[in-house]
Amino acid sequence: MTDRAAGALSSSAAAVVRPVLAVLAPVLLVLSVVPPLATYARRFEFVEAIQFCLLAIVIPAFIVSGAPWRRLGLAAGEPPAVGADGDVIAPAGLGPVDRMALGRRHHPAPWRAVVVASTYLAFVVLWRIPLTVDAVARHRWLVLVEAACLVPLGVAMWLELVESPPLTPRLTRPHRVAMAAVVMWVIWVLAYLVGLAHGAWYHGFDHTIATGISVSADQQLTSGVMWALSGAAFVPVVFWNLIHWLQSEEDPDDELYRLLRQERTRGRPLDERSA
Repeated sequence: MTDRAAGALSSSAAAVVRPVLAVLAPVLLVLSVVPPLATYARRFEFVEAIQFCLLAIVIPAFIVSGAPWRRLGLAAGEPPAVGADGDVIAPAGLGPVDRMALGRRHHPAPWRAVVVASTYLAFVVLWRIPLTVDAVARHRWLVLVEAACLVPLGVAMWLELVESPPLTPRLTRPHRVAMAAVVMWVIWVLAYLVGLAHGAWYHGFDHTIATGISVSADQQLTSGVMWALSGAAFVPVVFWNLIHWLQSEEDPDDELYRLLRQERTRGRPLDERSA
């Protein structure tokens, strides 16, 4: 299969999958904060871990992958026209997401992606410490605060990892691999702390005989849930970007040929520019 055919196949698959993910995201958001999931999340640690992973990982990933910006009126219905110099011809007709995409393209500022990832991880850790998890288990309304914190930050983080037309990540593919791996490892470490704890890590859950599940079993399930859902989200990102990065390795002479073509288009010799 040629690169062009593979690209066409990938585009057609994305055109089918993106609308589905865009619809699933708000559905999962509602299901994660209302009964019965919200009720069971106050009784069992592993259900609360499912709720957390939905809010922090799955829903933001579906929103970004679904790219609902044009359907929400935040981006132009058609891709903006681009002139020969690479600038947009009619920026006045662009939506806010289009302008954001142009800003990210002209001024990538990779350090901002690091700030976004660091802020996201800080809030992930904050919502997994015993104090906050126990508080969410005791006060149902706090899950709305949790969702208001984790979903927007998760969307910002995932925008640095995957394409969400018209938005593209600021980071190069190797850096996306590193960022996805670091985020996943931090979540795995949090899961390890719960799974390897000798006693109860969280104290806001009832582990009496009536619940039918022991502290140890509940914590082991919690670790498994966090491992499985975070791995299912981030491992494909790592391998997808790694494979595309390796496939895009160009011949060393390609850069020279590209520069020569640019100079011919601009009508200036390469020697004059270097002088």
